[in-house]
Amino acid sequence: MNLPNKLTMLRVILIPFFVVFLLAQPVGAASDWVALVIFVAASLTDMLDGKIARKYNLITNFGKFMDPLADKLLVCCAMICLVQLGRIPAWVVCIIVAREFTISGFRLIAAERGRVIAANYWGKFKTVFQMIMVILMIANIPALQILTTIIMWIATALTVISLVTYLHANWEVMKDAD
Repeated sequence: MNLPNKLTMLRVILIPFFVVFLLAQPVGAASDWVALVIFVAASLTDMLDGKIARKYNLITNFGKFMDPLADKLLVCCAMICLVQLGRIPAWVVCIIVAREFTISGFRLIAAERGRVIAANYWGKFKTVFQMIMVILMIANIPALQILTTIIMWIATALTVISLVTYLHANWEVMKDAD
């Protein structure tokens, strides 16, 4: 397993630790900040693994599949936790999770037909805004509430836009679907 793929797997491994610190609060009030550090570190592995993979030509089918899946797991787990904490409306999470399941299903159909579909730039923008939204919501700073809400709306809009553009650009994968 190459370094970018190891970084992707590290992101997945960090998820349970993030969830425990955010929800179980094992170190009291500092737990939110520990969860924030874990989330930011996990998010940075996303940027790092892609740069390394492209720079050193270490792009693999495993990475093309697992990297976006790791992103989805991290962000979706974070948002589900934030619903429990009352920091994000459930309807926003439902839209985002529905998009992620739809795209994952679409990728599985493509893979079955021998095609690997990498993320497009709308998906990358969506991921960045979702991660910024989650960071702001974990930090839960009252002075940034308006900014947090604006970022949430942008992330939600980008989620829908990325879904539509992704399906439109790859619709031929669905031809002759059983």
